[in-house]
Amino acid sequence: MKTHFLVASFTALIAWIPLSQAADSPEVSQAIDTTSGEWEGIVNIDVSVLVPDYREPWNAGQPSGGSGTGFLIGKNRFLTNAHVVSNATKVVIRTMNDPEPHPAKILFIAHDCDLAIIEAEDPSAFEKLKKLELGGIPKLNTEVIAVGYPIGGERISVTRGVVSRIDFRPYSHTSVDNHLAIQVDAAINPGNSGGPVLQGGKVVGVAFQGYSGQVAQNVGYMIPMPVIKRFLKDIEDGTYDHYVDLAASNFAIENPAQVKALGLDTEGQGVLISDVEPAGSAGGILKAGDVLLAIDGNPVFNNGLIRVDGDLVDMNEVVERKFAGDKVNIEFLRDRKRQTETITLKRFLPYVTLGNQYNQRPRYIVSAGLVFQPMDRNLMDANDMRNPLTSYFFDNYMTDKLYKERPEVVILTNVLPDEVNTYLSSYRGSIVDEINGVKIRQLKDVKEGLAAKNAGKEDFIVIKLLENDRPLVLKRALAEAAHPRIMQTYNISEDAYLGNE
Repeated sequence: MKTHFLVASFTALIAWIPLSQAADSPEVSQAIDTTSGEWEGIVNIDVSVLVPDYREPWNAGQPSGGSGTGFLIGKNRFLTNAHVVSNATKVVIRTMNDPEPHPAKILFIAHDCDLAIIEAEDPSAFEKLKKLELGGIPKLNTEVIAVGYPIGGERISVTRGVVSRIDFRPYSHTSVDNHLAIQVDAAINPGNSGGPVLQGGKVVGVAFQGYSGQVAQNVGYMIPMPVIKRFLKDIEDGTYDHYVDLAASNFAIENPAQVKALGLDTEGQGVLISDVEPAGSAGGILKAGDVLLAIDGNPVFNNGLIRVDGDLVDMNEVVERKFAGDKVNIEFLRDRKRQTETITLKRFLPYVTLGNQYNQRPRYIVSAGLVFQPMDRNLMDANDMRNPLTSYFFDNYMTDKLYKERPEVVILTNVLPDEVNTYLSSYRGSIVDEINGVKIRQLKDVKEGLAAKNAGKEDFIVIKLLENDRPLVLKRALAEAAHPRIMQTYNISEDAYLGNE
């Protein structure tokens, strides 16, 4: 099955790592020393980061750091990977011939395609640098070179390799996005992240991830020009609007009996729509059982490929190159009758919950030692959630359309021990269904529910958890009295953060 907006299997990503976070990779790059100024626009990026604490979200987080590479593409505009500067509190850049660190700031960051633009706070040191020219898509079996500052090196270095595959691949930064990627049979090492991959003196990609461990040897990946140019086009208006999706899944139609049963009269054309997200771009237009025949006049082959610019690529490539608000024309077969429709493309937000989040403060509410947080991948990983129902909700949030009833799944992640909440630790990790009669569909509902009065039970706070017949009950007066004590005991300065509303 092809899934058009998220990775079909998260386990496939275990071996994927962003290059700036990789470890134990052999250093095989060749150091170079150029005085021609040809590559002076390639800079080393050092970053101080603050990793959010999803276990104790009221804390500032864990300080850390890293390094990567970037390169000049315009006046004081350096392109790099999003994962190089994610959660950054400080960014400095250095050129190959100037060890002086220059403070920089993030202008645009696109986590869904792992790209970012940074600029120097004082551009004067970079005015004479020559920007790198952008090229096209390299051909298979042609040589490319990756240039950067791998494994913490202070001098620029280069690795050489051959383009071995051009395909849709998972992008490990978010763990849920798939885009066009180019595989290179070269050892692209940690620190190369964000650096240019060159062919004929022009940029044909940005180094960004590879395999770790024993999965594969000498395999690196770069973000190709169609993805880069789309990102640069998107930010021309001063904002990044993210990728759009059909939000539909499909199966190949290769069985002769199935072809006949569906009434297909064109051999080798069409894919079977297996699922459509109601809140997605194709919701209300396509439905399960339809056969998608063409997109923008380009026939869709029965394996999900489509011909774009003379090359066979995943049919998503047509949608990938469009923007929020753009339209796409589709032709499909329904009940053996051909139909045409126009779809207005938009971002599908529910899937973001399933991906890694960056550059944002964890949201939470603390009341009488009870900690409420919205479900997302960061939270699930940080708290090692093992509640079976909670795990089911995360694993099936999309496939079972659970987002329709609960735009945010709110979890009771912790019970901070105090005499007011004794014997309640078993409720940890449970999904909150209702508080004092208020249905909990989003985190902000928790605040409303805690303030609400239960009919005939004004003295109690009654919290109902999914698939738990025994509600969690606190005496309101005792809970309110204990709250400031618990805040002080656990050094919590703010009992709630609901985000920038």
